[in-house]
Amino acid sequence: MTATRTEAPPTGPTRLTDADLDLLLLIRHFELALLDMFGRGELHGTTHTCLGQEYVPVALRPLLDDGDHVFSNHRGHGHYLARFADPHGLLAEVMGRQGAVCHGVGGSQHILRDRYLSTGVQGESAPVAAGVALHLKRAEPGRLALVYVGDGTWGEGAVYEALNMAALWELPLVLVVENNGIAQSTPTGVQLAGSIGGRARAFGVDHLLVTSTDTNTVRAELAPVLRRVRDRAAPQVVELLTHRVGPHSKGDDSRRPEEIGQARAHDWYARYAAAFPEQFSEHDERQRRYVADVVREVSGRPASRWEGIDRG
Repeated sequence: MTATRTEAPPTGPTRLTDADLDLLLLIRHFELALLDMFGRGELHGTTHTCLGQEYVPVALRPLLDDGDHVFSNHRGHGHYLARFADPHGLLAEVMGRQGAVCHGVGGSQHILRDRYLSTGVQGESAPVAAGVALHLKRAEPGRLALVYVGDGTWGEGAVYEALNMAALWELPLVLVVENNGIAQSTPTGVQLAGSIGGRARAFGVDHLLVTSTDTNTVRAELAPVLRRVRDRAAPQVVELLTHRVGPHSKGDDSRRPEEIGQARAHDWYARYAAAFPEQFSEHDERQRRYVADVVREVSGRPASRWEGIDRG
């Protein structure tokens, strides 16, 4: 039986703090700026934006501390910005300019900073995070390892190996599944049998399904889950039904117009603008200008130089 995705119509958003709204809008305008720069030929390679999914890392931000390890994926700009609020360093990394987080050799997908790691290899971070969680359980009780994956990553055996060991060893591991209903160009319903919750429970791992896209609601649902992982040192799968508003990468969107329309109907951005127009307008324009300033400043930097690279 294929997986089904049943959603209620989106409910009205609740009022956000200025700090949460600023972070959401920073991520949104950063991602839009990347797509614009690619479209104008100012960036090379590829990028995967998290448009529509920004609320997930923003909701998690105050529930994590500097001692926790965060593992991201190819669609990870929002995860990084929620962790560090460093658009200058991230853009410099994508552009290969001085001041880049990883000297410009990691690009859009591969970032290492403190206890944060992203990789474009699907499922790779799950067993790594399990190993880190084992260390944390032994050496730093109360800390956790959190790894972001998508629904398509459940086609990778590494995810199941990680869940198996996490359950056997009772590891403080949180697997956050951003289920946007499509794996690059393949709808989840035609490539995933059963359900993500059923697969987690097969290993004896607790599963929570979150359908809201409201930052405050999501945070309230996740807070007791992360506390329980810290207290019990037991793994948890959290599945969030998200919506990818943008393309898979720069322009490869194979969805039908009605599917794209459904994703946009659930987008927090337009719904929040309608619900709280005065607050939204002020902060949206502020973050739009801020990101434009970041782009101008970083674009003017010289290319990154690193002694570890043989440039011939």
